[in-house]
Amino acid sequence: MDEMTFKRLMQNRERIPDPMRYKKEAVHYRRAGASGLKLPEISLGLWHNFGSTDNFEIMRDMVFTAFDNGICHFDLANNYGPRGGSAEENFGKLLRENFSAYRDELCISTKAGFPMWKGPYGDGGSKKYLVASLDQSLKRLGLPYVDIFYHHRPSPAVPIEETCYALHRLVEQGKALYIGISNYNREQAEAAVEVFRELKTPFVLDQVCYNLLDRRIEEDGLKQYAQAQGFGIIAYSPLAQGLLTEKYLKGIPDDSRMRKSFTLKEEKLTPSLLEKLGKLKEVAADRGQTLPELALSWVLKDGAVSSVIVGASSSAQILDNIKVDPVFSEEELCRIEEICKDSE
Repeated sequence: MDEMTFKRLMQNRERIPDPMRYKKEAVHYRRAGASGLKLPEISLGLWHNFGSTDNFEIMRDMVFTAFDNGICHFDLANNYGPRGGSAEENFGKLLRENFSAYRDELCISTKAGFPMWKGPYGDGGSKKYLVASLDQSLKRLGLPYVDIFYHHRPSPAVPIEETCYALHRLVEQGKALYIGISNYNREQAEAAVEVFRELKTPFVLDQVCYNLLDRRIEEDGLKQYAQAQGFGIIAYSPLAQGLLTEKYLKGIPDDSRMRKSFTLKEEKLTPSLLEKLGKLKEVAADRGQTLPELALSWVLKDGAVSSVIVGASSSAQILDNIKVDPVFSEEELCRIEEICKDSE
């Protein structure tokens, strides 16, 4: 890090949010399904780059940059790190040091469902795990409640009634305002919706993977079902873990996720996929966009998606990600479908 960057980051300790943050052209909000909750079209996810091994001052800079540009929704989970829990701890420190006066302007979400601690009670969808996990998350964040609490993944071994009732009770206890589910397909979402409707739970979102290369929520009907039932889709991995960022079009960079992460395998980068990416880049150029701008815009092209969660390693990436234009011509959509119809 050069000296100028270091000095700028240090100045963030006394920085205050931009008073014009809600008056910028890029700021747009959508309702979470049929609820009264509004989310920015672009939300900031803290899955990567907010853990115990990352630079805290860069985290602070990214959160300021996001908030200064109208991004008021920050998405976490109990296991985000590394180490698990450290993303919540770091965000909690930022809240205390810089954003406590703005708590009511922020929408803060967290989740539980993946392994978090040893033994039979540190994973899944049981009432014991979900209650304990949210209590721990609130302590790490330094908050009395979160705005959205998600069950992070389905738990087939646990009755859906137990999971949904536990989530419902957490709302009744004031520990969460709204409830979401994550990684639930249509069949699983239908089972949860039935219970939530009976309990009158404020269920608002299903957080799922959705991008130009991953259409599972279209194929199983979840996207259409969400619109019909009045809950929103909030999409993670809109850039397919970096495949839609243009960085892999000329090889695999040494500092890329494909080199560093087990979640994105090198064998994914087939000649067929590279050909598709090249053609999509041409569509983007014709629209005056980059490939990632096209990819984010496409996910937001209709009202079914309430928000898109992006990750970032720098403020510059956040500023690039807010350049969306979700309006497409029929010709553009047909062209994109023709390119993607055989995506691997």
